[in-house]
Amino acid sequence: MRRRLLRIALILLLSPPLLAAVAGWLAGPSFLHPIHRELTPDLIREADASFAVTGASREDFDVPAQDGALLRGWKVRPKNPNGNWVLLFHGVADNRIGVASHSEFLLRAGYSVVMMDARAHGASGGPIATYGWLERNDTRAIIDALESNEQPKHLFALGESMGAGIVLQSAAADPRIEAVVAEASFANLREAAYDYAGLRKYPWLGKTIFAPGTWTLLYRDEKLAGFPAAEVSPVKAVASRAFPVLLICDEMDVALPCRHSQMIYAAARGPKQLWIVPRALHTAALGFQPEEFRRRVLSFFAASAAAP
Repeated sequence: MRRRLLRIALILLLSPPLLAAVAGWLAGPSFLHPIHRELTPDLIREADASFAVTGASREDFDVPAQDGALLRGWKVRPKNPNGNWVLLFHGVADNRIGVASHSEFLLRAGYSVVMMDARAHGASGGPIATYGWLERNDTRAIIDALESNEQPKHLFALGESMGAGIVLQSAAADPRIEAVVAEASFANLREAAYDYAGLRKYPWLGKTIFAPGTWTLLYRDEKLAGFPAAEVSPVKAVASRAFPVLLICDEMDVALPCRHSQMIYAAARGPKQLWIVPRALHTAALGFQPEEFRRRVLSFFAASAAAP
């Protein structure tokens, strides 16, 4: 009887970690191949209507990446440009239309914007998403192509979720990006995996009982994609180069809770701000606090442009 109870106890104790390990292994490929949101004619018409309201004009902007992937997007110019440009980075499983609302208030303020589909997203090529490992080189190629035809007075960047993590890593690798606004960034891939393994509610589960799921997911992705997961890290990025950052975290975010932005804030070496948006959900700060969002972002870019 005692042996049977011991056997049952061991099964109950070991089953969740083992099942988590299997789930992590199976989920690995989907992490590299996120859901593909197609850039449809309807979405393009919606964007054009938004640009028309501000008197802005767009043109196609296609850039070959270092590995040959074709990155596709738009350059959008306001009616009265101030000479400054902002690179806009969308979230995972989205495309350039995901940052259309951000482009609208930037265009009104005179900023020209670049809206690209990240690799393996929208109309862009590339077999996998790497959350910053390859994308930071993509950003360098985009800036090279931009500067070949334009003369940005100042170059800034704004990203949300995956895009926030990418732009922080891009700014660390390319000093031409002078300042960054990052909403709901991940701190690093391991920390983000804890939240997913913890069912987006209990990250402590991802760090304890379900931790094997995190380990196997990251291990398989490293083998499939050939990049070191530990180096995909906005925390390391802001510690490696001192550049101005405005970090925005959404108080009710369960996908990438505020501890991610707080970790990045603690590591940042340059001028830094952290805004916690009350009651906001994941990447919804602009919707919850539109006036304050616009005020903070525009003030931040203006101050960065005026800095010696």
